Amino acid sequence: MSTSEFAFDAIDALDAGAARLVATLSALDEAGLRAPSALPGWSRAHVATHIARNADSLCNLLEWARTGTEIPQYPSVEQRNADIEAGVRRGRDEIVEDVRASAARFTGLARALPVDARDARVRAMAGFEHPAWYLILRRWHEVEAHHVDLAAGYGPADWPDRYVGWALRSTLADMAVLPAERLPGLAGHRIVVTDLGEEAVLGEATGAEASGTARALLGWLSGRSDGAGVAARGALPEPPPWPHAPAGFR
Repeated sequence: MSTSEFAFDAIDALDAGAARLVATLSALDEAGLRAPSALPGWSRAHVATHIARNADSLCNLLEWARTGTEIPQYPSVEQRNADIEAGVRRGRDEIVEDVRASAARFTGLARALPVDARDARVRAMAGFEHPAWYLILRRWHEVEAHHVDLAAGYGPADWPDRYVGWALRSTLADMAVLPAERLPGLAGHRIVVTDLGEEAVLGEATGAEASGTARALLGWLSGRSDGAGVAARGALPEPPPWPHAPAGFR
């Protein structure tokens, strides 16, 4: 199965992840939704609203691919931030429904994307370009990682195995081509994935090593855990901001 075929095959898993996310949000009362998230300065309502607006922004890129008319992911960073702040002021039920409906819009448009538009190049807000099919995998990161960021009982241990396998391999491939200055404490590290029998070297090997299961490593490298379950020679370095621009499309 090609990576693009894998992406479209993963839409059902993405829908299931969104359903779990909505279930977590639905279990929160108004005060719980306003409580701090794991992201500094953001409440759970901020995280939920960001997840919804992210879905809409990726719908913009699907429309670009479908029509051939360039549509930016967001009008601007300022507008993106303003939309999140405005959305936070809504009531709990409206926020939860927004997350559910926007997630469904995205996967509906992804499923309907014409075959001849799947390889059309679109541009992320961060500036890198990629084929339209990769939007599905970008969205999978958003749903699973930000579900953890809600700090509401869902953690890396709850990530589906299929997501963990793809996301860890993708993360290591993307990190392996980063320049040393983008890998402060990790440059030269060998990353050993004990349960997959795989490894990657980040830059020029120095003898430094970190090892663990795919789940433990992904939790650490994504910034969603403190490195529990990861063994290292010496102190465990702090990983760079995640996710990374996809290596295959640079």
